[in-house]
Formats: sequence, C-alpha cells, structure tokens
Amino acid sequence: MTKRPILNKDLNSKTFLEYYYLKEELITFCRNEGLSTSGSKIELTDRIEHFLDTGEKKKSESKKKTKTIDIGTITEESKIEDNFVCSEKHRAFFKKKIGDSFSFIVIFQKWLKENTGKTYKEAIDAYYQILEEKKKGRTTIDRQFEYNTYIRDFFADNEGKSLEDAIKCWKYKKGFKGHNRYEKTDLIALAI
Repeated sequence: MTKRPILNKDLNSKTFLEYYYLKEELITFCRNEGLSTSGSKIELTDRIEHFLDTGEKKKSESKKKTKTIDIGTITEESKIEDNFVCSEKHRAFFKKKIGDSFSFIVIFQKWLKENTGKTYKEAIDAYYQILEEKKKGRTTIDRQFEYNTYIRDFFADNEGKSLEDAIKCWKYKKGFKGHNRYEKTDLIALAI
C-alpha cells in the first residue's frame, strides 16, 4: 500500500481523490490557494478537484441562506415552505406534536428540505417512519460521514473491541489509497 501524499497544488486530481483528507486539511488547502473555504466536505473536494485539473478557482455553489420568514402559526395543514430552515418555531411545533424526545435528526432535515409543499402532518408521519426504519436496522449514512460509517461497521464485525481499537484501525485505513470502508484486514493496525 502507498502512503497518503501531502495535499498540495502539485498533486493531480486522480491521486487526490484516491485518498482520505480531513475537512480541516481541505479548508487549509483552499485557504492557501485562494479558494473559497465554505461548504460541505463534498463541495470542498469538488472545488479542489476542479482546481487541480484546471488551475481555475471554482466559486462556492452553496446556496445563501435566506432570512426566515414569519410563517404565522404552524398547523398540521400548513405547507412546508421553500428553503426550509430548522428554526425554534419549527422545533416548538414538532415538540408539541411529537413530544419532548423530538430532535431535528439529519435524515429528517433532509426530508423536510426535499418535500416543499407537503403538509406538516405528512412531515410528522415521515418522522415516525424514519424512527421506525432506524429501529429495524441500518440507516444510510451520507457520504461525508465516512468516519461514522467505518466505526459502525467496525463494531458490527468486532463485538467486544474498544472505540480506541476502532479509531486506530480508521487512522490506519485512511492513510492508504482507495476506499475508506471497513474491512476485516484493517485489524492488522492493532498489531502495529
């Protein structure tokens, strides 16, 4: 296995994409090269890939957040507004309808943003559905949360191992070319 190269402007995009870099490393690179440092890890990776391929400074594609508009009293029949923002007003509504255990979990936030125009009643039903799916089994973890996926899969395959063991294997894995999914062979890191 080849060790991970240092992220700099002399690196080609193909090699860059074959390795795992922390978001902080991506931000530092962008800052040093005069690129925008805003956006998710995926956006930063796309921006750096474009820069390494073309030398051009791609602008941030993040949508500017619009000011929350007072939507009045939210009811179950109210429609989910465009550019949904998880506000205290929305939190209060969902806590009133669902209970104090309610929280804006990522998968529910994503559902709200993708379902503009549906009713808040449908949102409540979707929230309960999401909780049921979480209880039944593995939920999908978005691409930018590779670490979380790795740790979850490590524990699924290694009952009784510690978080320190999982982190040691993760650090070993991310130093090499290729994907960052857990594999049984990563346990070699524990013998090092």
